[in-house]
Amino acid sequence: MQRKQQQTVLLVLMGLLIIALVWTILLFLPKSNAGYRLKVPAGYGISGVSRTLTANDVIYSRWVFVGTAHLLGMGDKIHRGNYRLPHSVSSWQILQRLRTGKPDSITVQIIEGNTFAQMRRIIDNTPDIEHTTRGWSDSKLLQQLGADHSYTHAEGLFFPATYDISSDSSDLSLYQQAYNTMQKHLQATWEERRSDLPYQTAYELLIMASLIEKETGHVEDRSNVAAVFVNRLNQHMRLQTDPSVIYGMGSRYKGKIGKADLRRDTPYNTYTRAGLPPSPIALPGKAALEAAAHPATNDYLYFVARNDGTGRSQFSHSLNEHNAAVRQYILKKR
Repeated sequence: MQRKQQQTVLLVLMGLLIIALVWTILLFLPKSNAGYRLKVPAGYGISGVSRTLTANDVIYSRWVFVGTAHLLGMGDKIHRGNYRLPHSVSSWQILQRLRTGKPDSITVQIIEGNTFAQMRRIIDNTPDIEHTTRGWSDSKLLQQLGADHSYTHAEGLFFPATYDISSDSSDLSLYQQAYNTMQKHLQATWEERRSDLPYQTAYELLIMASLIEKETGHVEDRSNVAAVFVNRLNQHMRLQTDPSVIYGMGSRYKGKIGKADLRRDTPYNTYTRAGLPPSPIALPGKAALEAAAHPATNDYLYFVARNDGTGRSQFSHSLNEHNAAVRQYILKKR
């Protein structure tokens, strides 16, 4: 009888050992996947996560996963957000990531010279963030950001940069960060600007910076482009900058600008209207802001693209010089 009891105990121990061994294998054995991104919505606990992982064949056993989580005391204490998992990962590694790690950040790149409409499309198409502002009007967005009431256009008010935001964040937080960053750079640039510039407000400097951003094909030309525009404003000459005309054309622009477009009056046609356009025409970067605040000190009034693969422009002091440059760099290329 005693021997039979010993055999029973031994069998139980062996069974427990086998269970523990299987449990350990299922817990620690890596499982290959295509590089899975686990999305944990608000209110999701370990049970919901286990169902998601099982449905997507990322873990071997849901019960081992849930049981181990409870042994670790995790319960439902999981940060909402997105977790990028490696191509080979074990249940134990996933649990440790959920237990001690933070959700991945989402990287959104806004390029200098993008328009605000392009920025909105980029953000609207960014996966794994909450799209709170999708469908909002520009005016509603500015209101929610607490933007200055003097701003009637959203264009140019957001700083182009690469932003990292938490994957559980709303797109509104990204707009807020970009808006605040632009305000910071704009105010700093305005306070340090050259004293003899023809700008009445920091917003006018921002408009000028956007023109410089769109007209500059080479970084070393920025200060000269700024000088041309400032000199023309000081001499009451029209700016005659094509990017502003194109901006005013809106959806009518199909990649080319003709003489009729230059004659068709819009608030942004700097061939038909004097002074700066009514708003920025793009999102200028820091270098363009700096150029607007510190243009080169020269007498240039014209420039034309050299079209030689360098991105450089040819600058001229007079119309005769400019016409000669056009003949050399434009007409001879045709």
